[in-house]
Amino acid sequence: MGCYIPVCGSRSSKTFKPKKNIPEGSHQYELLKHAEATLGSGNLRQAVMLPEGEDLNEWIAVNTVDFFNQINMLYGTITEFCTEASCPVMSAGPRYEYHWADGTNIKKPIKCSAPKYIDYLMTWVQDQLDDETLFPSKIGVPFPKNFMSVAKTILKRLFRVYAHIYHQHFDSVMRLQEEAHLNTSFKHFIFFVQEFNLIDRRELAPLQELIEKLGSKDR
Repeated sequence: MGCYIPVCGSRSSKTFKPKKNIPEGSHQYELLKHAEATLGSGNLRQAVMLPEGEDLNEWIAVNTVDFFNQINMLYGTITEFCTEASCPVMSAGPRYEYHWADGTNIKKPIKCSAPKYIDYLMTWVQDQLDDETLFPSKIGVPFPKNFMSVAKTILKRLFRVYAHIYHQHFDSVMRLQEEAHLNTSFKHFIFFVQEFNLIDRRELAPLQELIEKLGSKDR
């Protein structure tokens, strides 16, 4: 799934947080390989569909881990341009600003810089992915009843990192010649969340024009 992001010898090998690995030989690893193979066909709409006979929760879990790794890499390439000075608030253009709360450590939303917000966000996502009760990696261990709502919150928050990169740092992405990776990754992400209705349309508003453009190219 991350196969279109060249890791070797590229700036992209620098991740913002440690990469989350899916254990080799596990069923989830097989699912990831299946996803990479279908992505290679170039038909993203088809690539995001639930493979026949597979469990929806597991498919969403594998893809969520992969999107975390992709965004991790993409943000890792531009961290030096996303600073307290350049991005004193976490925004996606002039109309959208995000305040951080995780419901446990920070209950009341706080206004903070983009690098601080994204650090909070990616650390929080990492904690969810590492929680075996939420994201079980062993065969036969069931997903919890609240799995879907947790996955939706993770994806909603990961979308905000894409939105921030597109609105505030796209010039840096272009200079680094990473726009093809960013666009492919985001298109894959959007087709996936649309396929399973995982993010509320209102949450996608900051990139609505881009989403429509990506969708129309594929019809």
